[in-house]
Amino acid sequence: MKQLIVAPAPHAHSGDSVRRNMLLVILALLPAYVVSVIEFGVGALITAAISVCACVLTEWCISRFLLKEQRQTIGDLSAVLTGLLLAFNLPSSLDWWIVLIGAVVAIGVGKMTFGGLGQNPFNPALVGRVFLLISFPAQMTTWPTPQGFGTSYLDAETGATPLYYLKHMAKTGDLSVMDQLPALKDAFLGAMGGSLGEVCALALILGGLFLICTRVITWHIPVSIIATVALFAWIGTPEGMDSCQYVAYELLTGGLMLGAFFMATDYVTSPMSAWGKIIFGVGIGFIMMVIRTWGAYPEGMSFAILIMNACVPLLNKIRPQRFGEKKK
Repeated sequence: MKQLIVAPAPHAHSGDSVRRNMLLVILALLPAYVVSVIEFGVGALITAAISVCACVLTEWCISRFLLKEQRQTIGDLSAVLTGLLLAFNLPSSLDWWIVLIGAVVAIGVGKMTFGGLGQNPFNPALVGRVFLLISFPAQMTTWPTPQGFGTSYLDAETGATPLYYLKHMAKTGDLSVMDQLPALKDAFLGAMGGSLGEVCALALILGGLFLICTRVITWHIPVSIIATVALFAWIGTPEGMDSCQYVAYELLTGGLMLGAFFMATDYVTSPMSAWGKIIFGVGIGFIMMVIRTWGAYPEGMSFAILIMNACVPLLNKIRPQRFGEKKK
């Protein structure tokens, strides 16, 4: 028997829904994806198509045959978004079967193992990405260089990413590799090697601002991450290099903008309170720069977000004081 719940006015409905928010995030990612297709060619199309289709199919199969769910959840577009974000963290020349494995791990292990959307403690796309990075380190660190839309999927030229040279300068103080860095304009507009989500900081920033303006996300996490990275880079600028230039390279290259606006802000795996979000963002920025500077990998955004995901239950204890509640 259904209960009739009566409550006093006013009765308002925002029209918000999971599907709407997922759709807005996908739309915000499209400009960056268009740039990646222009820069990396067919490989960007193939990688994203395999990742998205595999994520959706994996969620459908698990819901239908393992969990015996009558109502499918693939319609909320969360699996589509996970597949797109996973693709943004992969090289465009990655073998199709490796992309498939990453998608199955992202959905099967990172999401459905915990009960599906809303119950996963870690960002599913990053679970898939880190699994692939550990399992297939050579393939996952072979980065294609932008060659235009006509680039062959299998014969793309590869090279080191700007973060490799930044890490080399930070660890050794050798500034001779500065000539290998792209111009800041190219880093801002996307003409550099890396994963699909490492190109065109401008497109990612515009997408992030769109999400903030539509209130899908708040400013707390992105701003705290970017500010922490900028401060860390300013303090740790290699001797002989201009501080502003070094900070700009750290902000515009790698997965910083993608992680700050689109992955760290995931509703399920980020804190609820404003101060919790700020501490969460500062932690991500700090851990990422520690890994970038002294760790084994030139990039640390994925590991930083996953580590801070584990701290979210603790950060959620930071909450505003209830009205009328006495301070302890």
